[in-house]
Amino acid sequence: MLTRQRRTSGATGLIAVLDVGSSKVSSIIASAEPGRPGEPPSIRILGVGHQRSKGIKAGVIVDLDSAETAVRAAVGQSERMAGVEIEKVFLAVSCGRLQSLHFSAHADVENRIVTDYDVARAVQAGRVYAEREGRSLVHMNRLGVRLDGQGPIREPRGMSGQRLSLQLHAVTADDAPLRNLVLMIERCHLAPAGLVPTALASGLAVATPDERRLGVTCVDIGGGSTTLGVFGDGQFLWTEVLPVGGNHVTFDLARQLETPLAEAERIKALYGTVVKATSDDREFVSYPLAGGDEPELCQTTKSYVRQIVEPRMQLILKLIRERLDASGMARYGGGRVVLTGGGSQIVGLAPFAAEVLGVPVRVARPAPIGGVPANLCTPAFATSLGLIAAAVTPDIDVSGYREREALAAGYFGRMGQWLRESF
Repeated sequence: MLTRQRRTSGATGLIAVLDVGSSKVSSIIASAEPGRPGEPPSIRILGVGHQRSKGIKAGVIVDLDSAETAVRAAVGQSERMAGVEIEKVFLAVSCGRLQSLHFSAHADVENRIVTDYDVARAVQAGRVYAEREGRSLVHMNRLGVRLDGQGPIREPRGMSGQRLSLQLHAVTADDAPLRNLVLMIERCHLAPAGLVPTALASGLAVATPDERRLGVTCVDIGGGSTTLGVFGDGQFLWTEVLPVGGNHVTFDLARQLETPLAEAERIKALYGTVVKATSDDREFVSYPLAGGDEPELCQTTKSYVRQIVEPRMQLILKLIRERLDASGMARYGGGRVVLTGGGSQIVGLAPFAAEVLGVPVRVARPAPIGGVPANLCTPAFATSLGLIAAAVTPDIDVSGYREREALAAGYFGRMGQWLRESF
């Protein structure tokens, strides 16, 4: 289960974030100093660590020991650079078949004047509703407020009324994959300071405030999965995770060229493109064949590499379009798409995606913040840097994890737990 922590201002002090992906694990330690009134905190990067991911597939832990080893190495690297030891991390979440829910939660106003207690009871009712059928709450944000059916109201506290209604957006995940992710973090002697959906973190890193206000869809193409996030009116509105990503392009190249995965990754990084050029038939790519005591060198053309890469990228983009259309959220995305993540660095992807999706598309890298090395200001590290933004941005609610109690299973169990906690 997740504990809710209302924050009236961004977090300050020492901040550690962790992104456990299918292709890499990245850890960043930063310091946040309070800014001037009305300004965001000042961020300074203290330490950075990243390692090749192990034991993770499509964001889900499949080998706990291997995943723990990779996380320990990345965290240790960042701790040595920063000269500190961390105990808690803000953690990106893309596992557990993330789902978005939109609903209203209600609470009768005691004493006819809305207080923090009334708002907390409405939020708690929303959490109880979201955590059903083995699902755990990852994130919940308020989209609107009504008092006695009137609204929208920006701030209900102190106002007179009898019934408070909150329009909420909740992101939930299957409990078992989320529990395993937290267990792996705890085996590294760390505790989750907060859980943040990957799409929210990426959107905060690469979409501008104006884009999030007018409406934008952020697509993070990672190694094993692709996360979609829709923002509108400055709010996080919807997310979904597709179990395909840049690693599938690597597998296609390895299979078609009969070359090792590491070599296929190199070919993708250096020659991967969806742009047709007349010179591609005359540009040759050398690579070793897989297997054998003495690998045999072969050659292919850049044109043939493109013929392998293009269909997979087209399939990923068509899946994105289908999910957006099926969800009904495309109209809230403002008719624009921002691509990020390591898989977005295929040459020519922006115009190619614009043709498939039928809307303007740009590939974005995260905005640099204090002390970030230049090699980290790339789409591949959008989620990591977005986690820092989520930790320090006011009005971004971050959830902390606690074990789901066995006695709390079922509706009546959760209601009993709510009564015990409230009274």
